Amino acid sequence: MRLKAFQKDKKKETSKRIMSLTVLPIKVGKKENEFDLFDTVIESFEKNQFSINEGDVIVISSKFISNAQGRLLELDSVKTSNQSLLVSKKFRIKPQFAEVIIRESDKIFGGISGFVIASADNILAPNAGIDKSNTKKGKVILYPFNPYLVAEQLRRKFFLKFLVHVGIIIVDSRLMPSRVGTTGVAIACSGIEPVLDMRSQKDLDGNPLKVTFQAVVDNLASIANHKMGEGSESIPIAIVRDSGAKLTDRKISQNEVAVSYEQCVYVRGLKNADI
Repeated sequence: MRLKAFQKDKKKETSKRIMSLTVLPIKVGKKENEFDLFDTVIESFEKNQFSINEGDVIVISSKFISNAQGRLLELDSVKTSNQSLLVSKKFRIKPQFAEVIIRESDKIFGGISGFVIASADNILAPNAGIDKSNTKKGKVILYPFNPYLVAEQLRRKFFLKFLVHVGIIIVDSRLMPSRVGTTGVAIACSGIEPVLDMRSQKDLDGNPLKVTFQAVVDNLASIANHKMGEGSESIPIAIVRDSGAKLTDRKISQNEVAVSYEQCVYVRGLKNADI
């Protein structure tokens, strides 16, 4: 009787356990020209012998999507302006590169030698997220065009082909204020609730949380980015399984995951730095 009771308790304990999150990195061969994004993702799954499960979150590198869209630019082909010449001189970057940053930015805040701090799609980043790595010399990779639409189209195609609900996150690397190294950040998502509103919940001491939101898609983007790497790994895709994130069929807006620079604590705080 004691053994049976022990087994019942063990089953209850196991059922209460939170499932362990798993990240499955997917290697993809280097792509030189524009390509069909969805077909390439599916082919990569098949080559790596990965299946798609209900509730999976598929994280894809923004640069991989930019490559699929042909968003590579020859710097020598860029015509400069008076503004780009001023930015070039002030921050010691090539005039053509300065021009591209200006075109791709919502706003330029300042910078240091070699870097312009700018906002692109309400995401603060050095050089507006424009990248010179993982491309041939003389070229730069721009942000994907309409990333939220891309994420939504991918989500729908996965459902139509496999009849499963998945979340899609498009990830990019970011430097964080006062931190060494890069981390992943979601520049777009679909099929997944991007933030968890924890206001009115209580902390361990019973105090009500007043302003806390958990950045679900940014957290998952960073976890996946750790496995995807930053160099020659050639892993632009990862499956995050058993994340516990809430999936949804509603359309996600970028305003749900980003605030304007007028509302950003860092930007507003630094404006009031003279004390």
